[in-house]
Amino acid sequence: MTEITLNTASCTSLIHCGQGAFSECASNISGQKFIITDTNVYKIYSRLLNEYFAQSPVFVIKAGEKSKNLFNLTKILSAMADAELKRDSTVIAFGGGVVGDIAGLAASLYMRGVRLVQIPTTLLSQVDSSVGGKTAVDFKNIKNLVGSFYQPHEVIVDTGFLKTLPVRQIRCGLGEIIKYAALDKNIYNAISDNDLFNLEFLASVIPDCIKHKVDVVSSDERDLNGARKTLNLGHTTGHALELFYKRKSHGECVLAGMYYELYIAQKLGIGEKKYFNSLRRLIEKVIRVPKYADVEKAAAFAKMDKKNAGANITLIVPEREGECAEININFDEYVRLLKEAK
Repeated sequence: MTEITLNTASCTSLIHCGQGAFSECASNISGQKFIITDTNVYKIYSRLLNEYFAQSPVFVIKAGEKSKNLFNLTKILSAMADAELKRDSTVIAFGGGVVGDIAGLAASLYMRGVRLVQIPTTLLSQVDSSVGGKTAVDFKNIKNLVGSFYQPHEVIVDTGFLKTLPVRQIRCGLGEIIKYAALDKNIYNAISDNDLFNLEFLASVIPDCIKHKVDVVSSDERDLNGARKTLNLGHTTGHALELFYKRKSHGECVLAGMYYELYIAQKLGIGEKKYFNSLRRLIEKVIRVPKYADVEKAAAFAKMDKKNAGANITLIVPEREGECAEININFDEYVRLLKEAK
């Protein structure tokens, strides 16, 4: 098992990563516990939760991004109060990114902050969203508009959970892994010539992605100096596509967003063509990039991205192996190039 430590001004997060991490670490979570999960995860792991967290209340939200809202956040806080949680209680987020986001926000708000343990069960949440302390719900049809920075005290990444995932969930997580490959030369080299859907291989890559994120977050926990912006590579357009087309998963939209933004960067004369082509081939191993109709309507959602400066759209794009750049582009030009790209 790999042990990784994230040190920030607000907290020290211990990250346990590997096959069997759950059985090794879950029993060590002491005190009063409150578990938050979703319908899909609970259907598979209800017995496991009962075995390890018997007598602890379990709050189950409906699976899917639509559940990440203020209404459910209020219901969770109400259930936490009914359970009479105290400042030394622990909220356990057991599930994917949606569960981790809303559970983390609830933990940050209840009594101004209670202990939080993230136990991610999807590839995407294991490789990315469970680490780093970003918590949020969607609001006014804008992704992650209401949230906080709140570091988990502990993250338990058991790669054994990947065995129960459908292929689409693996594809979704690969969106974030390819993002890390574009940011980290070693990860890029590791995944370029391997079977991206092989679970054993994916388990070997997860710690490297986590370590990259830990390095970034430790230097820029709250997105203040620009380092953490790099983790949004592909996400400006990806979030816009996700919000407009709804039925597409986050990871698939990030891959499509990255694909379109590579085209934009190349048109603007940024980056190396050979490298861009290799990234495109990686993306095409995972998804067949759709030719989105009404992409100009989807682009309107990009205006609300938190990275934007004034009327321009801000994009994080790769330049060469292990290096990326931040570019600002006029919205009309952004829309024009998106329409070209499709």
